[in-house]
Amino acid sequence: MPARKHMPIRTCVACRTAAPKRGLIRVVRNPQGLVEVDSTGKKAGRGAYVCRTVSCVQAALKAKKLERSLKVALPAEMAQELLRLAAQAEEEEVACS
Repeated sequence: MPARKHMPIRTCVACRTAAPKRGLIRVVRNPQGLVEVDSTGKKAGRGAYVCRTVSCVQAALKAKKLERSLKVALPAEMAQELLRLAAQAEEEEVACS
């Protein structure tokens, strides 16, 4: 019987729900201090995770939970990109159902 592959679990900063790492959006502050979305999950820097839902992204932005986790101000462009990614993920989920 083959061994089961380990699935890393991370917690959403907005709703505090534990989920597999691949099911969340990772936002990272790189060593230069720039904030970006990490689609690979392997970029160097301080990371924070948020669910792929618009409601969680909005809650994280409204309460400044991502800013607190990353210890840096979040640019407005990054907030718009996160909302776009969450909306796109929700659309893909509905299309697959």
